[in-house]
Amino acid sequence: MAVLLITFTVMKIVFYVYNSPHSNFRIADIIAVIAHGLPQDLSTVSYLAVLPWAVCVTTIWFQKKWLSALLNIYYYIISPLLVLILIGDCVLYKFWQFKIDATIFNYLDSPKDIVVNVSGLFLAAATVAIIALSTGLIFALRKTCKPVFNKCRKKSKVLCAFVLVGGCMFLMIRGGVGRSTMNVGYVYYSSDQFLNHSAVNPAFSLIYSSLKYKNLEKLYHFYSANECKENFETLQFSTLTTEPDTLLTTTRPNVVLVLMEGLGATFVEPLGGEKGVTPNLNKLCGEGVLFSHCYANSYRTDRGTICTLSGYPAFPDLSVMKMPEKSMDLPSIARSLSKKGYATSYLYGGDKNFTNANSYLLSTGYDCVMGDEHFPSSVRHTHSWGVTDHIVIDTLYNQICRQYSTGKPFFITCQTLASHEDWQVPYHRLDNKKTNAMAYLDNCIGNLVEKLRQHPVWDNLLVIFIPDHGITYPENITEADIKKCHIPLLWIGGTIKHATEINKICNQTDLAATLLGQMDIDHRQFEFSRDVTSKTYTYPCAIHTFGRGVSFIDSSGVSVEDLTSRRLITDLPSPNANRVRNAHTILQFTVKDLSEK
Repeated sequence: MAVLLITFTVMKIVFYVYNSPHSNFRIADIIAVIAHGLPQDLSTVSYLAVLPWAVCVTTIWFQKKWLSALLNIYYYIISPLLVLILIGDCVLYKFWQFKIDATIFNYLDSPKDIVVNVSGLFLAAATVAIIALSTGLIFALRKTCKPVFNKCRKKSKVLCAFVLVGGCMFLMIRGGVGRSTMNVGYVYYSSDQFLNHSAVNPAFSLIYSSLKYKNLEKLYHFYSANECKENFETLQFSTLTTEPDTLLTTTRPNVVLVLMEGLGATFVEPLGGEKGVTPNLNKLCGEGVLFSHCYANSYRTDRGTICTLSGYPAFPDLSVMKMPEKSMDLPSIARSLSKKGYATSYLYGGDKNFTNANSYLLSTGYDCVMGDEHFPSSVRHTHSWGVTDHIVIDTLYNQICRQYSTGKPFFITCQTLASHEDWQVPYHRLDNKKTNAMAYLDNCIGNLVEKLRQHPVWDNLLVIFIPDHGITYPENITEADIKKCHIPLLWIGGTIKHATEINKICNQTDLAATLLGQMDIDHRQFEFSRDVTSKTYTYPCAIHTFGRGVSFIDSSGVSVEDLTSRRLITDLPSPNANRVRNAHTILQFTVKDLSEK
């Protein structure tokens, strides 16, 4: 289906030229947009070629002439739809500033809202263009595909070729043989959001988001709008920092944030975890600032990452990271620090496109996102998920040293991966695979800290350790037990004023406001993040979501609810209707916020 590939390529150029915010077009940018968007274009073409491929294979076996009529009907259907999507995306981008996606279905009952800023003359011209281009595309598809169809009718030996083509189509639809499948963020490559959007195939964006689409307003509806708002106000989610306890010796430290894969509190002895698993973290807990009652907002990496970096809540059945039209506008630590002159980068040893992470990270302030392709090919498979941790941590250390030598303040985030199933690590201290994997990560952390202490960077450095989520350990633990979502949050470095423990209940989402508050940086845009050190933090509480379930923790105890059955599976030390009300209120209020983004 070369015709479709050419069509997508031409429309990328049209999109760039029509929507470019720059007066001077860069040919190099157009070439980069086409090159980076090519895998997604091939995936989309392969999707669209499935029916023609099936018809051709069927023709080889049954030799029915009427099958050609089926192909013609297909071309008459997809051609105007594709042209409408391509032109609509090009025109609407100026107003929406994101690629066409399932959001457009919100306007089906009021189509005029889509084109509210478009003149009648422009609409007339666009209609003519759609008709003309649709006609041309139908003609081109029929003209180029007819010879192929005729060969199928005459030569059964082409069956083998079609089987081979089918295999190639499957790989292109999937996006290759890697762990991640094709997604919108797969083609993101720049810190310039417009270039990333230019590379995205609009037909793919619409189909992909439609499969992920849910009517958000119908989710987690427990109260009337006014009642929900009133309930939420009682939770005192203040975004202000007032008279905070000062934890740092400076308001402008260099910051390194390490997202530790799955390393929950059940492995950390000072937090009540198993003895001997994480000796380095155990020691560091007594040397830095330990937030000893911190709880993860979610149970998955994609959700926990956004909770940590954007201070935005998680949902039981939604991944905000997989909604680029939503996640691109979230506040983030990286964006806030970038505005203050910080260089920002993200380091991960795995596939940075997994769960649309690349899209989110580049959209929210990271200048550079490095995944497994930035490592030598010889080490890219040292773990089932990519580059194993000691190699990544060594790379992190070198990156810190290089950035320090520039004299520019920096914020570096590093995501680990080896402490993840299948728990295979190049380290053999403990018999249990899970604990041994955590011990390996702890060993990597210990080595990193010791090397940093010996480097001048340490004096103005803040290193933050926090996991993306907890895991099932011990093996009998379930979501009914809040030990599963209890996580370590530890700050260390030369900028720590003195070792201390903060024992207030808090959430993973509170890191953003707490860090920015300590740096005297405004964080009002982080609507669901609270500065734990501030006088405004008057109601310590935490919420955790998991598949069709929610937990709420405050000083009175914990309530865990199965949302499918609406049954409380934990309510300790005694039943408390306020905890349930608070959990329902946060879910309803925050999903409404998400639906309006």
